Amino acid sequence: MALAQPSAKSVVVKAVKFRADTINIAKHGAVGNGYFLNTAAVQGAIDKIAMRGGGVVLIPRGSWLTGPLSLKSNVNLHVAEGALVIFTPDFSQYPLVVSSFEGVDAARCMAPITAESCENIALTGKGIMNGNGQYWRPLKKDKQTESEWKKHLAMYGGALTEDKKTWYPSTAAVQAAAEKNIGKLAGGKKLNDFEGIKDFLRPNMVRINRCKRVLIQDITLENSPAWTTHLVLSQDVTVKGLKVKNPWFGTNTDALDLESCRDVLMKDCIFDTGDDGITIKSGRDEEGRKRGVPTENVIVDNCVVYRAHGGFVIGSEMSGGVRNMWVSNCTFIGTDIGLRFKTTRGRGGIVENIYIDNVHMKDIPGEAVLFDMYYAAQDPIKLAGETRQPPKVETKPVDETTPQLRNFRISNISCNGASKGIFMRGLPEMHVQNVTISNAVLQAQEGLDIQEASGITLSNITMLSKNTNPVAYVLNSDGISINNLKYANGADLLLQVQGERSSNIKVTGTDASKAKEKLKADFGANAQSINWR
Repeated sequence: MALAQPSAKSVVVKAVKFRADTINIAKHGAVGNGYFLNTAAVQGAIDKIAMRGGGVVLIPRGSWLTGPLSLKSNVNLHVAEGALVIFTPDFSQYPLVVSSFEGVDAARCMAPITAESCENIALTGKGIMNGNGQYWRPLKKDKQTESEWKKHLAMYGGALTEDKKTWYPSTAAVQAAAEKNIGKLAGGKKLNDFEGIKDFLRPNMVRINRCKRVLIQDITLENSPAWTTHLVLSQDVTVKGLKVKNPWFGTNTDALDLESCRDVLMKDCIFDTGDDGITIKSGRDEEGRKRGVPTENVIVDNCVVYRAHGGFVIGSEMSGGVRNMWVSNCTFIGTDIGLRFKTTRGRGGIVENIYIDNVHMKDIPGEAVLFDMYYAAQDPIKLAGETRQPPKVETKPVDETTPQLRNFRISNISCNGASKGIFMRGLPEMHVQNVTISNAVLQAQEGLDIQEASGITLSNITMLSKNTNPVAYVLNSDGISINNLKYANGADLLLQVQGERSSNIKVTGTDASKAKEKLKADFGANAQSINWR
């Protein structure tokens, strides 16, 4: 049964509003020479205007060095055009605080910009904020030229892993990384238990937690220590004209993470980063399920993502659920994957009602469209020459830890260059379900790959793949409808179907005569359930 698509107009985001009162930090003791530490002056201005009932704290043109800052309710921190805010690389200025890391409550160093339980706040202006992330982030030798690597070691000191292939800011950080110590606050652990590895617990650049009516507009955030813009458990959020610029090799430098947020409008943003671009999350595994707060009612419009691990991404920490997303008029250039939906066993959570329209992609090293329920697991697919062997899979019981991806509508997309056009990979016990992709033109090395999926409709797809053996592959999937598939003339094999659980596969409006071979079916008694019209 077709899913009725609700309108994005149903999402209502409440706007911020501020008193006509401004404090200029230059008149509050701040010195814009890039050397003087202005933390006390800037924080003092924020506190003072908050006590007066709110207003604007103006950071004017100049170079302003500061430590971490805490926003307060009814305050707009406005970074004027020509202003450069530099967050100090002095780790002693960043106390350990209760925060989170990849969906888990954890001790972290205080974020350069923090807002906790605030209402009516903003971070605006055409100025730049630089997080000095190169002092914090681990750096892999293979992502640098030899001269860049030597320069980094000479400038920043630090310590190397035993194999000499990864740099960290200290020996303690190397040890913490080896132990995979993320600072998780569990088992009676307290903040002071992590003081010895403090410089490993790098902060997200902007952390907005449990806030209402939030505006981020026009600002440029660059060189973040970790995730760049992290909004958690917040509602009525507007993000307009945000620019994020991080080095392509920046570890964990997601541009924007919405975690367990609701009623969000995001538009006209430009991201060039080292990890995922536009990222939707809702907590990880048991902690995320216990919190049980989905990210919902989100509009993303007219955004551009350059280098990133994914353009628009849901997961993998989506244990509280994700629903009601409208993504339109976006461009992804050079992102590792274009549209990326990732999860794995143990997460739980339901991702549903995702509507995507008018997305255009270029130079995608991975898949243009990816649904993967084996995120971070060893890929079970093995290819031996031209022979595709079905993977050995394990079916597990369905319980609260079983994730679900369902009810997606994707239309009017294109991709000029990718490794694969569309890849769907569900679990044997929980298929990717009820996905429609229509009106797509995809140029890629490989074509369509559908595994462990149900209720999939591909309509008006032009799949220009270089590897045409096959153009479309189906494994252990059912309810697959392929309508009006166009492909390169002289393709080796149009459709290959494998797996004893494959059934009810329909191909309509498709000229099979252009392929050297129409069908290769290897799935037992169900072979007759392939219908050609």
